[in-house]
Amino acid sequence: MYAAERQQSIAAAVADHGRLSVAEIASTYDVTTETVRRDLTLLERAGFVRRVHGGVVPARSLSMIEAAVADRDSANAEQKDLIAEAALDLLPDPHGTLLLDAGTTTVRLAARLPMDHPLTLITHSVPVAARAVGLPHVDLHLLPGRVRSTTQAAVGAETVAALSALRADVVMVGSNGVTEGLGLSTPDHDEAATKQAMVRSGRTVVALVDSTKIGIESTHRFAELADVDVLVTDAGIDPADRRALEKRGLEVRTT
Repeated sequence: MYAAERQQSIAAAVADHGRLSVAEIASTYDVTTETVRRDLTLLERAGFVRRVHGGVVPARSLSMIEAAVADRDSANAEQKDLIAEAALDLLPDPHGTLLLDAGTTTVRLAARLPMDHPLTLITHSVPVAARAVGLPHVDLHLLPGRVRSTTQAAVGAETVAALSALRADVVMVGSNGVTEGLGLSTPDHDEAATKQAMVRSGRTVVALVDSTKIGIESTHRFAELADVDVLVTDAGIDPADRRALEKRGLEVRTT
């Protein structure tokens, strides 16, 4: 295979799979990792891909359009279920305060909250509140603000102001992307401001992120790795990504 043909094939594969590691590409095309890196440099210059730690993602990943809640809920559903189940081990002690972000994984967690674990639950997510409202031992608080139709969550200055007056034992957030360099990121400015305020409000900060989002950079950073205590993800995380995140002091738990 000529170099131009290989590069065209790599670009198509990245578009199909969303993320590929350098090692995977080298094995697929039976070339050295140095050759792969040269190919990726050319493809990035041409605007087809974006280099990330240990691999490559489609160039559109940096400015991705947020999917609707229903579409996102069906994506990687099994992994999200496992992450939500694992997150139960990180709930605050009984009668503690949990601040829960919007997202399809956090909604799954809300649906799994134990009936015999009293806690104060604060959220800006309408779907999270809907799952928790009937739990007898949960003292539920819904944050104020403008509700975005995309995420069905309150955002804006009113939400951020309310969060600035809070202190939660545990904060659990989702993220559209996690990288060693940028940290945690999301496409929308208002969502990022709300998530950032949540992170600042927590004594312990837990990120619930499926492995397809690790190595992805979105437009707005809302937390550096140093702001997060634990990352809960699935077993699909690339070992190189895990080592890089742990080297930066982040505790990584896999399902």
